[in-house]
Formats: sequence, structure tokens, C-alpha cells
Amino acid sequence: MPTVDDDLPSELGPEEFSAWVFGASGPRAEDGLVLAPFRGVRFVPDVAGDLASVTTPPYDLIDDDAVRRLLASGGHNVVRLILPRPAEQGYREAGETLRRWLAEGALATDAEPALYVYEAAERGQVRQRGLIGGLGLRAEADAVVLPHENVFPGPVRDRLALMSAARANLEPIFLVYEGGGDAARIVDEAAAATPLLEFHADDGLTHRLWQITDPGLHDRIAADLRDRQALIADGHHRYATYRALQARHHAAGDGPGPWDQGLALLVDSTRYPPRLGAIHRVLPGLPPTTALDRAGTVFRVTEMAGLAAATKALAAAEGPAFLLGGSGSLHLLTDPDPGRLEQAMPAEHSARWRGLDTAVLDHLLIAGLWNIPEDEHSVEVVHDDPAAAVDRARRTGGTAVLLNPLKVEDVLAIAGEGERVPRKSTSFGPKPRTGLVLRLLEGP
Repeated sequence: MPTVDDDLPSELGPEEFSAWVFGASGPRAEDGLVLAPFRGVRFVPDVAGDLASVTTPPYDLIDDDAVRRLLASGGHNVVRLILPRPAEQGYREAGETLRRWLAEGALATDAEPALYVYEAAERGQVRQRGLIGGLGLRAEADAVVLPHENVFPGPVRDRLALMSAARANLEPIFLVYEGGGDAARIVDEAAAATPLLEFHADDGLTHRLWQITDPGLHDRIAADLRDRQALIADGHHRYATYRALQARHHAAGDGPGPWDQGLALLVDSTRYPPRLGAIHRVLPGLPPTTALDRAGTVFRVTEMAGLAAATKALAAAEGPAFLLGGSGSLHLLTDPDPGRLEQAMPAEHSARWRGLDTAVLDHLLIAGLWNIPEDEHSVEVVHDDPAAAVDRARRTGGTAVLLNPLKVEDVLAIAGEGERVPRKSTSFGPKPRTGLVLRLLEGP
């Protein structure tokens, strides 16, 4: 895999770039799925403040208004590390801030290498529980760590600049695997003890963390995971950044090191099945009337009375279906013309892939009927919340496209066959809280 620097190949489309960055080959890591203990860096509440106030959702779920508000509030909020402003100057300052907080005692490095058990609960019910550790990075061809979405050069360049300046993994990616073995039992036994930390955040969840420091338990977990396969549920751009950073170090002759792993939360989906939500689209440059007129040449169009009824009708629709919103009423698109659909979809993909709503949206609507370039600037995304997507479209004079969530079995089957669903097709959750554990890429 080539070195990644300022010449990151931005001219490649998402499929070509994803194949390039995930890689058909790479430095050979330990065989199998690896989640290694490390000395975590954590906020010290007595110095940094309440953990609910210094931690955040993942960086790509924080809107610009929230970033500005958090930066203006001062203090030790982790947004100063993950989303500094302005970006280029801020990345260097983020690294300096991280080291200053360590020197001041706002952050501290744990004394022993550990795997960390993370839990998110809602009203007493566990919604998420898994292990945080250093994920061994693997080439996609090894079929150990499976990406299921394409990535774009821009966000990878952004995270690579930040990760290089900070010399740290600042937030975990999220993976799922089919387990039910010894590792799952160890996780649940650890979670029966008093947590290392516990707090209730503004996301409505109670977040808890435990440490597993016993080397014997580390060995048992490693043995159980070795022959497993993990699916990246959230954090494809950060995983691609891990790979890019690893390639940079190996190209420089640095040899094995902390860059051969990346911070990750690994969840046993047989114990704690993930929730899979939709990621809606907003096209700021596409007037709703234009979108509707062009879509009507291929789809059956039904005007809907209100958002609640419209989303219910969308959920009940068979086959590819979308809900358009913007300045006026909502319109349901169903029953695309079979000939036009067949013509628009790439023949090199499987039938299951060609039937995905997000693939139909990208190829038949966005690139085909609407002639919108496929990049992160022309197509914005909104996770889960259809009302927020419609509101954003109305503010920009653009079009919102609401989708149904994909099926977990489709995502797993497509990834298992070596394909990737289109970018921003899935919203797995609950996502791990950012700022609970950081991982340095150098000695403490």
C-alpha cells in the first residue's frame, strides 16, 4: 500500500479510493482477530470536570453550532481535540492541548495495560456492551476486519492530519462480531463489578466503564477472538485513517509499533444486537420541485399529508422507496420503472447490492436523474432523524431524501462477499461515547 501524505489520491471515486486505502495486501499482523490491551488515557474528573460535560458523541455526529458552543464554553471538552477550529492550525494545537492536559493532570494514563469494558444503558436496560482495545489492522483481503462502506479521500485526509498531529487515537471505532464464547462471558463478569466510572449524559444514556487488567483474562479473550471475523459498524473513515497511518510508518521504515493497531470497541452481536438506523440525505443545491419533476419520470409519486404518516408509509413500502421533502409537502417515491432501474445499476455488483435503497438512490436518483456529483459537499447526511433532515433541507432551499434502514443481514452478506454498501448507508448504534478512553501512539 502506498504512502499517504499530501498527495492522497483525491481524484479517485469512492469505490476506487476505498479499494486503495483498505488494501488488498499490507503488513502481516498476528493471525486472526486481535484486540490488544493498552494503557488508556482518561479524564480525571477532579481536574477536568464532570465526565458528562467533557465527553461527546462521535465527531461526525456533532453539528457546527454545537462545535462552536462547546469551543466557546472553555474547559476540557474533548471537542477541543477531535474538532479544533480552524482545522489546519487547530490540529497542531489539538496535539499541544492533549499534552498540556496530560501535564496538568486533566488527563492521566492508566498504570497497567488493560482491555476496557464499555456499557451504555437506557432506563436500566443495557443497550450496548463490549470491549475497548487496540484493534489489529488487517488488509481487507484477509477477511478478518470487514469494511462494509466506501470512504472518501477528504475525511480520511482530515482525520489523518489530526491523528498525526495529536499522535493519538482520540475516539474508538465500533465493530460487531458473532461471538457467544469465552470473551463474552468475561465481559459480562467484569460488568457485574463496581464500574471504574459511571455518568448520565445528554444523549439519554448512562455510560459505564470497567478495566480488565489480568493477563490471564487477556489471553483467554485473545484465544476466543482469534478465529472470529468483525464487521466495522461505524468509523470507516477512521479505520481507513488507521490503515493510512500504518502505511506511512512502515514506508518510513519504522517497523512494528502502535500504528499497527487502532482504538476500537468490539461488541458481541449475539449478546447485544446493534440497532441499525437510516442515514438520510440532504441535497442543498437541488430545489425540491426539480427533484420531484425528474423523479416522477421513473417513480410512482404519492403526495403525503404529514411526516408521521409519510414515514409510516415509507416503512411499509416494498422494494426501493424514498420520501422527498423540502419547501413544500412530502412525496413518497415507489415502484421505479424496471427498465430504467436495470439500466442505471452497475452490472458488476451482486443482485443483493443492486437492490439496496442506498445504491438505487446513488445511481438512479443522485447521479442519474438529478446529476449531482457524488462527494461529501454536494450530499449532506443526517443520522436517524427524518424531521431534522427535512428542516435542514428547508433552511437551505434544497431537497431531503428520507430512507428506510438497511437490513443487518444484507449488510453482513454483502461485506462477507467482499462488497461494500454505498457510503453512509448504515447508522449502527448506540455508538461509543468519545472521550472515555484515548490511546497514545507513543510512550506515556
